[in-house]
Amino acid sequence: MLTGKQKRHLRALGHKLKPLIQLGKKEIEESLIAEASAALEHHELIKVKLLESCMLDKHEASELLASACQADVAQILGKTFLLYRPALVPVIVLPKADAAALS
Repeated sequence: MLTGKQKRHLRALGHKLKPLIQLGKKEIEESLIAEASAALEHHELIKVKLLESCMLDKHEASELLASACQADVAQILGKTFLLYRPALVPVIVLPKADAAALS
């Protein structure tokens, strides 16, 4: 679970990213989950764009894909959202979580 400070840090990093994954008519399938998982493994932070043909709501789509990839949703903005999953050797260093925020 990400704290607010960590989400702000990831949003700042994700601002300049181009969408690596696009959700369209076929929506969330095994191949899309595999592609997103591979992208998360390589990049840690990815931007996903929902196309006009996607029937899922942006909140529903982000939660489904995040849970399928064991990732966290860092931001939902318009028709795009950011997913974050730390790699085995993390490249992105997140701000420390406060003890009070975790309680």
